Amino acid sequence: MTLLFTITGKHLDITEAMRSHAEDKTSKLPRYYNSVNRVEVIVDGSDGGKMTVEIIARGAHSNVFVATESGTDAYQCIDMAVHKLERQLTKKKTKERDNKHSGNPDGA
Repeated sequence: MTLLFTITGKHLDITEAMRSHAEDKTSKLPRYYNSVNRVEVIVDGSDGGKMTVEIIARGAHSNVFVATESGTDAYQCIDMAVHKLERQLTKKKTKERDNKHSGNPDGA
């Protein structure tokens, strides 16, 4: 399954280095939750030197995961937002696994 990746810049131009950094970091997300099929990165630079990065990961069955991070360095914001998403995806995967195996062994 291929991962559909888009990156959008609001009030700033996305450099090729920024695009490849974001794509490299987000390409690892399906490791944590394998139904992720689309990732959208929005970099907003309108807040006077401060940047906001929002990453939206969409999975099967209408699962949507969002992480937002603000700071002065876009690359660091991307890294921190991806880290937040990794935690969300791991938590979701753990919950799904636990729900599958929550049967009562006594049968009652």
